[in-house]
Formats: sequence, structure tokens, C-alpha cells
Amino acid sequence: MTTDSADAPHSARVPLPSAAPRPTAVAVRPPRGPGRETLPPPRPGRGTRRRTVAPLMAADALATTGTALLALGTGTAPTALAAMVPVLLLLHRGAGLYRPGPAPLALNDLPALLGRAAVCWCAVAAVLAAADPGQALPPGLLVCAVAAHTLLAFGGRATVYRAHRAAARRRPRATLIVGTDPAARQLAAVLHAHPEYGLRPVGLVTPPSLLPGGPDTPPARGRLPLPRLTSAQEITRAVIQNTVRDAVFTLPPYGDPHTAALLRRFIDQGSAIWLAGAAAAREGRTPHAGTDHLWGFACRRLETAPPRHGGRGKRALDLALAVPALVVAAPLLLGCALAVRLADGPGVLCRQERIGRGGRRFTLLTFRTLRADKGDDADEGAEASTQGDVTDDGRTSRVSRTSGVGGTTGADGTSRVGRLLRRTALAGLPQLWNVLRGEMSLVGPRPERPRVVQQCTQAHPEYAARHRMPGGITGLAQLHGPRGGTSVEDRVRFDNLYIDSWSLWQDIRILLRTVARLARPEGR
Repeated sequence: MTTDSADAPHSARVPLPSAAPRPTAVAVRPPRGPGRETLPPPRPGRGTRRRTVAPLMAADALATTGTALLALGTGTAPTALAAMVPVLLLLHRGAGLYRPGPAPLALNDLPALLGRAAVCWCAVAAVLAAADPGQALPPGLLVCAVAAHTLLAFGGRATVYRAHRAAARRRPRATLIVGTDPAARQLAAVLHAHPEYGLRPVGLVTPPSLLPGGPDTPPARGRLPLPRLTSAQEITRAVIQNTVRDAVFTLPPYGDPHTAALLRRFIDQGSAIWLAGAAAAREGRTPHAGTDHLWGFACRRLETAPPRHGGRGKRALDLALAVPALVVAAPLLLGCALAVRLADGPGVLCRQERIGRGGRRFTLLTFRTLRADKGDDADEGAEASTQGDVTDDGRTSRVSRTSGVGGTTGADGTSRVGRLLRRTALAGLPQLWNVLRGEMSLVGPRPERPRVVQQCTQAHPEYAARHRMPGGITGLAQLHGPRGGTSVEDRVRFDNLYIDSWSLWQDIRILLRTVARLARPEGR
């Protein structure tokens, strides 16, 4: 356990450092008010899509209802509709009819509507004939029912799409374009000239790995002037200031770590993700002519799952375990505090400044394990020897041996009681109070010092994504941490894997493995 004794205000917000040094670029003005640049951005992207899908489903249901009443009459239609409507909606969903492009046309849906209407009505006719041969549908009536159903669904969808285009033209959604010149600026000019797509470009995002070596080239005369955003702070400010709802990638989102980090960031912010141009073509999916394009740029939507960052379930598990743990461990906490006080003098607790969820600073509590006569300089030395600095090969230097929950052994200046507390991981027991306050979680990425966060973020583009979840006493990376040296790249990979695949059972499993590891002697 590190023992830096720097005091810090609780829950102070700090911006996360950018993944690369900021080059000269047109800056986005920060919104007014202190500490606004790291506030969680709005997440309206999925709501916008629901406002489009719900009218389409209503139009399909009305078309089915009208056709059933005309073909079957009021006696049989209610019974048939109870099965027809949900089955037809599922068929349409499987065909992608509820995933419209930026400027959808009803004519492009006509073949799929006709095929599914035919399947649905043939199934209804077969069921009626099997149940009562006297109610079997004549072939002519069956053909008319399929045609009427298709025409009604086509007309309803045409009305919805027309209203959608009109609304998009009146209120286009703020959009960020991810890519490099000239494709990104060409697409921005297209979206600006064609508001019917409903995408209003407000900035260009270029991954740091693809930035040109020289200064930014100003746009050609007549081109749309847009700021180039290169850092995490600039992107967050642009999202908050413009209420960004969509992000359009003109290059493959998984091409390099910087682009993948941008994709993860936009997904966490709730933005709708579109692939345009080369990005859409390289995904191996041919766009439909007339629909999936932005004035000639191939375009399709990237289906993403909503992020799962624990939320209330994770917090409930923390409280359910931390509260009784504090009660049960109260005598042990008192005994440890008394031992530190008698052996090493006043100052039982060590307060360490750490970076938590969303870049917030908080004060992490541990028992003091260094002798009081060593002072703050010794605390800083122990901190350096525990976590070290980031080297060129992506590893931390001077890393000492760690326990299952982050305790250290063998640092200079450690008292006898301190060595015992570290060896038994009891030095970290006060962190249960951080969990109770909501600053930490029982399971999560290990919170680091601000200087370490700055170094690692500059060296690893996906390091900042660890702060999507509160820091934890133990975690997946801590369980897999090698002895004698910790690779920052490995920690980033394990922490992001844990966050992306989070589940309540995974937290319980990690806690059980941590308890088993603490109960097992070192070296076994």
C-alpha cells in the first residue's frame, strides 16, 4: 500500500490529461462555470433513435390492423391480430426495418415489406384452414390481403420518413466527424450543404496518431471552417457545449488504439455512431443504394450496446458488503490504529490524493506504515518506489511486490508494525470508508496519483477510459498483476476489459478470488 501523505479536497473535479500533447489548433471555448469540462455529457443519441422507431412500429401495427379488419372481419380479426402484430414486428426488426439510415426512403423498404406480409398472411391462412376449413381464405382474397397490407405499410412509412426529414431539416443534430483531411472536411461540407440528413457538423476530431507533423492547414477558400479537436478536454467541451448527438467516423474505428479510444468515449457519452466513406466500405457490408449514403459517401450505423458501468446494482453490492465489513472489522481497525499510535507515534491515518471516476480527485485513506520521523519526503519516496514512473517500454520502474489489494512490502522507512500491516493487507482497511462514501468501489481499477495518471495517459491512449468506473480496492488487473514489475499496458487492458464486460457476478467472483488469494501464503 502506498503511503503518500498529501492532503486533498474531497471530490474536487480535475480534467483528465489528453492522450497526446496538444498541437496548435482552433480551440473550442469552454462553457461558463467552474469545473464544467469534465461533467458527464448529455446522452440524447438513443432517445433520438427511439423517436424514429416508435412511429415506424405504430405505422406497421396500424397497417396490420386495418388489413386484418378488411380481410377477416370483426369476428376473427381480434384473435388473429393478437399473434400477427408481435410476429410481424419481430420479422421487421430482424430485417433491419427499424434501423433507418440518415435519410431513409420508403421505396427501399418495399421488397422487405412485401415479403414479410406474404409470409405473415400465408401463415394466417394456413392456421385458419387447419382450425376450420370453412374459414379458409380464398387465393384471391389472400393476394389482395398481402397487397393491401404492403401498400398500407408503405404509405405509413412514407409519412413517417417525410416527417423525419422535415424535422431533421428544421433541427439538425450536432455532429462530430472523426477522420483526416481531405475526406473529413469533404464530408463536413456535404452535411452542411444537405441539412435533410439531420447532421450538423460542429468539429473535426483527428486521432493523435494521425495528426500531421506540421501545423494545421487552414481550410481552402469556400470550405466550411470547423475547429479541429485533438484532446479529451476539447472533445468533452464540444459535446457539452453543442449537445453532440452523433459521431461520424470516416476511418475504421478499430484501426489503431487512439481511434478505438475515441470510439469508446463516444459510446460512453451516448452518441450515435455512423461509419461513412472508407470506414463503411471496409466493414464488408454493401450499403443499399439511395438510403445508406450521405450524398455519395457510403454510410451505415454502427450497432453498439449501451455501456454497463455498474450503476445502482454495483453501489448496492458495495453498501451491502462494506457496511457489515466495517462493523465486523471495527475492533480490528481499533487495534491496528492503537498499534500504529504506540509504535510509531501520532498520525495513525495516511491520506493520499488519488484520481477517481471521471477525473475527480479524492483522498484515499490507509493506515500509516512509515515511521513518523521519516516525514513527507519519505512518504514521497515510498510512493515512487511503489508505483514508479512510466518507462519507454510501457512499464513502471521500481515497482515493489504487491499484495492482492495493493499493499506493499519492503519500502525504506517502514516500521515493524507497518511491515505487518502491509504483509497482511490490513493497511488498506480504512479504504472501506472511501467505499462507504461512494469515492471508491470494492472492485474496480486501482486509483492512481495525479502524476502517474498524467504520465500513463500520455503514453497509453486508452488509459483514461479506466476512469469510467470508480476505483476499487481490488480488481481484475490486481488479480493478474505479475510480481516484481507491472506493465501499464496490461493494466489498461485488464481494467477496460473489466469495465466493458461488467456484471454483478463478475464483481462477486473477483471478491471471492481476492479473499482466496489473501488467505493463501505468498509464493504458492
